[in-house]
Amino acid sequence: MFFASDNASGASPKIFNAIIAANDGYALPYGADDWSKAAEVRVSELFERDCAVFLVPTGTAANALALAAFTPAYGAIFCHDDAHIMDDECGAPEFFSAGAKLVGIPGSLGKITEAGLAATLAAYPRGLVKQVQPAALSLSQATESGTLYSVAEIAAFSEMAHRHDVAVHMDGARFANAIASLDVSPAQLTWKAGVDVLSLGGTKNGAIMCEAVVFFDRDRAADFLYLRKRGGHTVSKGRFIAAQMLAWLDDGHWLELARHANEQAQRLASGLRIISGVRLPWQPQINEVFAVLPSAADKALKAAGARYYDWGGRGLEGDGRLKPGEVFVRMVTSFATRPEDVERFLDVAGKAVNG
Repeated sequence: MFFASDNASGASPKIFNAIIAANDGYALPYGADDWSKAAEVRVSELFERDCAVFLVPTGTAANALALAAFTPAYGAIFCHDDAHIMDDECGAPEFFSAGAKLVGIPGSLGKITEAGLAATLAAYPRGLVKQVQPAALSLSQATESGTLYSVAEIAAFSEMAHRHDVAVHMDGARFANAIASLDVSPAQLTWKAGVDVLSLGGTKNGAIMCEAVVFFDRDRAADFLYLRKRGGHTVSKGRFIAAQMLAWLDDGHWLELARHANEQAQRLASGLRIISGVRLPWQPQINEVFAVLPSAADKALKAAGARYYDWGGRGLEGDGRLKPGEVFVRMVTSFATRPEDVERFLDVAGKAVNG
């Protein structure tokens, strides 16, 4: 009953075996190997466009370095108030950009709004010497609330950002789960909707350490090799990251893994809805379920060994706010989540409330 994070699962056997296979023999270092070259071609095929692809071992590196490629030290990076880059990356975007400022935009369910973005852009006019200069907009897909931006929403934000000469970055740590849920193509959800650079994450979805920074315009990636190297994320034995990427994308494996995780989240949500006193403040759209539990259920689950995160009151609004005797939690399923673990979780929670 481990629902703390999809980072907690191991690796897909297919991906693990690909690492073992790549261990045989010798290969040129620092991304000059055949695996890395093949991975760049494969990612470009996935996005139906010639892309510049740079593999890195962590999502923090992918986000921070991607944003640094578009943001000067005196620049502003716009994102949601609760974005991962704002709250969970220890200042890495600011560090790798040599001092850029993150500017939060409010919005329900982890999503910014067109009105919110417009107001923020208006508050940071270009050329005003006393302020940081607008440089990048970062959209999380999925958001920290497990919600998704539609293709139309991304296109609207991108059009507004580009009108102000602001680049668009997408934090795609759970991009696979978003694609599986929205049932659109990777191209539709990114460059066709105006996204300039994507942090493509495989680690949360069956890989061990496999992330990629994907530029949809090669000209804008001209200096990224140096940024990655200076940042300490040019991996010597890069074939082991590339082997993961190739296995992850092979024959739709990445979507197979994501669909399983999403399906188990829906199974969990469906079971929670029928337990007395449990509230789901919003519908799960990917592999994250946010629920208000009675304290009795929370205590029983923890006593039984269930693992998940207490989410405080973040994201709850109006009548949905916590009441005495309630706990707001986040549960995350993964490619490795077993249906029987979901059923056991539901059984423990149900018995704690209903007896």
